[in-house]
Amino acid sequence: MNEARQFIPVRIAILTISDTRTLETDASGQTLADRVAAAGHLLSARKIVKDDIRAIRHVIRDWTNRIDIDAIVTTGGTGLTGNDVTIEAMRPLFEKEIEGFGALFHMISFPKIGTSTIQSRATAGVMKGKYIFCLPGSPGACRDGWDQILQPQLDYTHKPCNFVEIMPRLEEHQMRGKG
Repeated sequence: MNEARQFIPVRIAILTISDTRTLETDASGQTLADRVAAAGHLLSARKIVKDDIRAIRHVIRDWTNRIDIDAIVTTGGTGLTGNDVTIEAMRPLFEKEIEGFGALFHMISFPKIGTSTIQSRATAGVMKGKYIFCLPGSPGACRDGWDQILQPQLDYTHKPCNFVEIMPRLEEHQMRGKG
């Protein structure tokens, strides 16, 4: 941590992808919402959408066009069953994929659930200057992903580097040739 830097709150949206959950029964989404608030960030939106590629993309496209959202965290739909379509919905939207996110998530999960971590397809990417992080649907996976990856990386005071400090540069490729 770098005490000389001042914390910058990130505006975060949480999307739960599930055919069965409601806001009242969404323990994973609530786990993330509680952690977002406890870390000093702002919860810009929270929603539940069915395991449907078009429905997921509709919300993601809407949220990446909003100026009050810097990052989106999804929970659910990262497994291997036929209904798990979060990754299929997201990957084509990513301008850049953050490959290390899934690798780090597996490293964190392995000591807790062993080889069962292989059934998760946790991933992350960037779209329209916004971060999108896709976590599994269990509250434990959301705790692990937030506590050990997202919380430090979404903290501007975290050293040696963090996602917040490069956020203003995520769309610099669009500035080339302008000027």
